[in-house]
Amino acid sequence: MEKKEEKTTERKVKAESSPNAVASLKERAKESSPNAVASLKEVKIAEAVCADKDCPKHGNLKVRGRVFEGKVIKKFHKRVVIEFERMTYVRKYERYAKSKTKLHARLPVCMEKEINLGDSIKIQECRPLSKIIHFVVIKKIKDAEEVKWVWKKQKSRMNIYLIIWK
Repeated sequence: MEKKEEKTTERKVKAESSPNAVASLKERAKESSPNAVASLKEVKIAEAVCADKDCPKHGNLKVRGRVFEGKVIKKFHKRVVIEFERMTYVRKYERYAKSKTKLHARLPVCMEKEINLGDSIKIQECRPLSKIIHFVVIKKIKDAEEVKWVWKKQKSRMNIYLIIWK
């Protein structure tokens, strides 16, 4: 019974995703104490809804397949470019070589403000959205400052190793 009520309220909230609807839901939550929990859920749902049809959380885009983590090197409207390093085996030299890969990913409107250059993000494969976009941003892993701090820490360790080795 409660699940049916929650589904109907979610539909109402999606239909009324304007700021006035959110305010009215907050007022309803204050007025009725027994239904306060349900109406607070409605408020959270209303604030999280985005009108982007190509959003894996709020839209109809289904994700599948490969998942990658990388650093944002370029940001456009509704699109990001990430870069990550991978190790490839070179048979001739019987060694591994580092190579960088760049991938374009769809950036949902609801995540556009929170993702910036230098951030570490996770992307997952989806259906082809355009000629070069076959991935969508799933979540943000680290801020740019955290990524830089880890890189400096690793770099300082490398310098220590080089000094010891000499």
